[in-house]
Amino acid sequence: MNLPTVRGGRRRANDAARHSSGSGLDEHLEASQRAQRQADKWLISGSLLIGTAALGIFGLPLFLRGVWLLRKAQRDGLTVRPMLVTLLGYLVIIDAAINTVGWALDLVANHTLLARVLLNGWGNMFDAGYFWHYNELWIGGAAGPGEKAMEVGMILTVFTMRIAAAIGFLQMKRWGHQWMIITCWMGVLIWCLYVFNMTMYADVRFAGVVFPVIGWWLYDIFYITPFLAIPYLHSVNREIFSD
Repeated sequence: MNLPTVRGGRRRANDAARHSSGSGLDEHLEASQRAQRQADKWLISGSLLIGTAALGIFGLPLFLRGVWLLRKAQRDGLTVRPMLVTLLGYLVIIDAAINTVGWALDLVANHTLLARVLLNGWGNMFDAGYFWHYNELWIGGAAGPGEKAMEVGMILTVFTMRIAAAIGFLQMKRWGHQWMIITCWMGVLIWCLYVFNMTMYADVRFAGVVFPVIGWWLYDIFYITPFLAIPYLHSVNREIFSD
């Protein structure tokens, strides 16, 4: 006569345990989502400012604050995005944004005061292709050989695609991972093309600038993002990315 009561008690105890376990998991996931959103707010704000190039010095502290919050969430045992995915995704966005903003200024806003100050200043410091015969072509802007073709081609294809791919990658989407691989290999092509162009026209690009070859390597470092990302993208467990 007591058996049903005992079994019923065990069943109720098991149900309560499952309910408690499910409730704890829900709380953990909710806390993880809050931590991830909080970190992303700082990371996105910092990336937007760094992506403008001119305001990068103000964006870096915000970005580092976001990285610190993400590290803190990981130490607290929360389920957040892997740090390497975060760094690669935002680094690709920053790299693409810097090139897109700078080249868009040169393409469509080359007569504005902002472009004349920033781009001519850049040309005087690092790359004389943005100082040499500036605004003397029929399309305006930089007159360095090959520069306009690279600006149009890369803004309309590669760099905008890289921003979209990185957003999907940060959302842990499988299509983001796949397009990161594609656009990173396109980035390798860009790097080879840009290095060859700068070398072929070194007498134009590096003549009379403050920081010639050394300066070029300093800012060309952003172009190595494909080389950093490709080994990881081909070796990571793809199951962590969802459809």
